Amino acid sequence: MEPTLEEQPPAGGARPLALITGVGRTVGIGAGIARELARQGWDLALSYWSPYDGRMPWGVRAEDPEAVAEELRGLGASVTRVEADLADPTAPDRLLAQAGAARPVRALVLSHAESVDSALLDTGLESFDRHFAVNARASWLLIRAYARQFPADWHGAGRIVALTSDHTVGNMPYGASKGALDRIVLAAARELAPQGIAANALNPGPVDTGWMDDETRSALSARQPWGRLGTPADIAGVVAFLLSGPGGWINGQLLRADGGFSAPH
Repeated sequence: MEPTLEEQPPAGGARPLALITGVGRTVGIGAGIARELARQGWDLALSYWSPYDGRMPWGVRAEDPEAVAEELRGLGASVTRVEADLADPTAPDRLLAQAGAARPVRALVLSHAESVDSALLDTGLESFDRHFAVNARASWLLIRAYARQFPADWHGAGRIVALTSDHTVGNMPYGASKGALDRIVLAAARELAPQGIAANALNPGPVDTGWMDDETRSALSARQPWGRLGTPADIAGVVAFLLSGPGGWINGQLLRADGGFSAPH
């Protein structure tokens, strides 16, 4: 019989634990996912890396990680925050060890990213390597550490959801590294299924989390069948379903949850 995750907190008040990477900003997709999971009865471990935000146009908001954590605690979740540079190959194992120090991490949501615009001809070697280190290598190491935490005779169920993208033009190292991430997730779906773990990659399409200027926002909105861009809450509901018991039958898929942005027209 296929194992299933609890959709509601089991008797005694215990809640399943999810680790979500890339939760450094209150307006981010990771924070939106964390809010929905907290409402649905999950405890949470959150990772972030402030120096990345410092290289981005929106800059560092030092108060955001704790603000997100406090909001989630108000929704009934216990919350652990861990700052981790996922370009460091030792960081994923340490992150899983900290997140699951008291109990196994039941779901792994990979929403972190290195994303610095550059094209085929002007991408530097250091930037290329860092994109693959963060988006592909760290994701593999996190998935590996996640799977290894369970004993051989474990009879539960696990879930992995990784946020991906098909953006390539003008953003080559990001798109190429996300393509590698897709293949890692597909391998996990086959190789980890005997442990009761389902793994999927989810493409949310364009979500405005502070990176768009007015021209970009207008152009992308015009391409959406709904006439609006996606929000973190839109993506969070899809992720929450994939982590649920019924969601476990979806496995090994490259899914689009983009409001029809990618639909032919």
